[in-house]
Amino acid sequence: MTEPIHELHEHAEKAREESHLVGATFTMSVLAVLVAVISVLGHRAHTSTLLDQTKAADTWAEYQARNIRRHNDQLFIDLYSIMVVKNGAEAAKLEEKYATDVERYEKSLDATRKRAEDFEADALVHETKAARLDLGEVLLEAALVITSITLITRKQLFWGMGSVLAIAGLLVVISSAWLH
Repeated sequence: MTEPIHELHEHAEKAREESHLVGATFTMSVLAVLVAVISVLGHRAHTSTLLDQTKAADTWAEYQARNIRRHNDQLFIDLYSIMVVKNGAEAAKLEEKYATDVERYEKSLDATRKRAEDFEADALVHETKAARLDLGEVLLEAALVITSITLITRKQLFWGMGSVLAIAGLLVVISSAWLH
């Protein structure tokens, strides 16, 4: 029973002798948590980018479909203008119907294009945010590794270097919050 107590006493003395490493150890713990959180935020930003890009592609496909329909209806109107028709009243109704459709499609094209461009702009913002979060994550990971060298070398210089790198990483991450 005296052996485990003696071991605990030795560990306590060693910890007291190396109390200057507590700060580096605590910093490493905080950095590890920050890396995990920022990694998740980066993944979410990448996912948002992909969703917005998909929405933009879908909206551009809708735009193209409406434009094709508008073009086809205009083609029918043009053909009616040069054709000899048997029933003039019926042809006039069809021409009016197609003209109304052309007008409706032309009105909706601007709104559809605007929606697609908005999705593209949102995707660009999320992509830029994701890139900043990725850079911040890399800087924090490097800070974690450099800070851990303090435990191996027992030199505070590495803790300081890691802390400076961590601050740079946090500033990059914080800058991503101002992107809209």
